[in-house]
Amino acid sequence: MKKLSANETDLHIAGEAIKDGQLVAFPTETVYGLGGDGFNRSALARIFAAKKRPRFDPLIIHIAEMDALDRVGDRGVLPFSLREKAAVLSRTLWPGPLTLVLPKQPEVPDLATSGLNTVAIRFPSHPVARKLIAYSTGAVAAPSANPFGYLSPTRAKHVEELLGDAVDFIIDAGPADIGVESTVLDLTQEPVRLLRPGGTPRERIEELIGRIENVEKTGSAPAGVLSPGMLKSHYAPKTPLILLTRDEILRQIASHKPADGAVYLFFDEETREASGAADGFVLSKKGDCAEAAASLFDVLHQIDKLSAGYIYAQEAPERGLGTAINDRLARAGARGGV
Repeated sequence: MKKLSANETDLHIAGEAIKDGQLVAFPTETVYGLGGDGFNRSALARIFAAKKRPRFDPLIIHIAEMDALDRVGDRGVLPFSLREKAAVLSRTLWPGPLTLVLPKQPEVPDLATSGLNTVAIRFPSHPVARKLIAYSTGAVAAPSANPFGYLSPTRAKHVEELLGDAVDFIIDAGPADIGVESTVLDLTQEPVRLLRPGGTPRERIEELIGRIENVEKTGSAPAGVLSPGMLKSHYAPKTPLILLTRDEILRQIASHKPADGAVYLFFDEETREASGAADGFVLSKKGDCAEAAASLFDVLHQIDKLSAGYIYAQEAPERGLGTAINDRLARAGARGGV
């Protein structure tokens, strides 16, 4: 594994490496991704092997220009209403933290889509990601750069600690800005379905195309896994996590019933102060969902190094990026007071 900077010379080196079938971890605005040529079956197989990812969980193909969209997805087979919605979303929200599931072009390897006739496509806004994709093959498969099911990496050092020499190159461009993965929408049928909440809030999407429908998490079975991030158990720290409402976490502390070695994860400073807890981690001092999302995985990585008995985590407000925060916390643990 070799570390690279985000300068032009290093990005060209990384782009050539992807062309050669190698794996490059790189920053996006959401989390760090593990990139390989989206049309190279050997590179795709290496991604699955490096992450120990089950073959039933499809990958997201990243592009860096709108002209590449139809090289990967086939919008032409969609009904007019869905083509229009795809056009509105891509025109308004790309580049950005939004993934669209569309019918796939025949040239896209089945390995990338887990045998499905659909493909997940994203146009990231991070300038380093866009340059890397453009300097490589123009279509880069890139799940999060972490072992399957574990916390996503938001810094290069997370990738190095989690994957090590399973990656050929790591581009270090500082922490990810958003901190949770992209929102994933299924645009292959009406109504449009939300497969995974993420960096683009549901409210913004519904402003553009009207109501969208939720899809339930699928559990551990492969049936129904249409995109990354649909399994009930995912994004999990090694430390057991229990998700609580604000009232529940305050009652938990007031009753003096925490398990030995428990660590508290508060959404905001006001709740920590109200609890009387002298320590604990706070996602956002001012209670801002965007700030909390950006720090979520980084804080969980820090807690994991403490060898705590449990994490008692406070829910975020169910609005904007708070929905994505709660989704990740719910998948990381079990809900309820103790």
